[in-house]
Amino acid sequence: MPPRCILVTGASRGLGAALAERCAAPGVALRLVARGAEGLAVTAARCAARGAEVATAAIDVRDAAAMSARLASWEAERPFDTIIANAGISRGTGPDGDAEGLDGATAQVAVNLLGAMHAIEPLLPGFRARRAGRIALVASVAAYRGLPDAPGYAASKAGLRVYGEGLRAALGPRGIAVTVVLPGFFDSAMGSRWQGRRPLAMTLDRAADITHAAILRGARRCAFPLPLAVLLRVLDALPAGMSDWAVRRMRFRIAPEA
Repeated sequence: MPPRCILVTGASRGLGAALAERCAAPGVALRLVARGAEGLAVTAARCAARGAEVATAAIDVRDAAAMSARLASWEAERPFDTIIANAGISRGTGPDGDAEGLDGATAQVAVNLLGAMHAIEPLLPGFRARRAGRIALVASVAAYRGLPDAPGYAASKAGLRVYGEGLRAALGPRGIAVTVVLPGFFDSAMGSRWQGRRPLAMTLDRAADITHAAILRGARRCAFPLPLAVLLRVLDALPAGMSDWAVRRMRFRIAPEA
């Protein structure tokens, strides 16, 4: 059955906005969350033009109390059947070529991992009671292997991947589909800050189409592009010394956010 009440976090731009637009249709209620109110309003207008009923909340997903209160209010109005936990950030490489540093690493974990939990956990009791629903968690192929230039980012996405895998194993028998999405490079504001090779990069529209289709069919895992995902899994399976040597030859920099 197509989803009818959908939460999308990180919906002000990029993949979150593109997924919200793909979900928008007459009879669909969209509940959109993002920090940026201006971008959120643009996404909401585009979704409303497609016939969806849209409500928005300019909330930082790190704020557990604000998230819980807003989700409870929305859930009381119309129960959710789909969660797309998409909100995510990356932090720039340090001025001396060092990794993100403590503040950058903890910020990424707070948004990318804890922010997803803040979106999902308050709604799980209702999903369990109804024995139905879809949950999608947008991680990254970086979840497969720690990267020397972005260990905090890779850790945040690895944690999200493992959290989602655990949820899927627990909730599948209860009729709840959990999709762990592991995208590689695609066109986005975050991707544009990447200074280095972007193998098999794709357009935002292509990434959104793949992700949306995976959610609708209840795919357990959606990693793309497949060659890049396989490469990182193989690197992780190598002896540690060989694996470290290989990823050191994939160095890059991430420009700080403007």
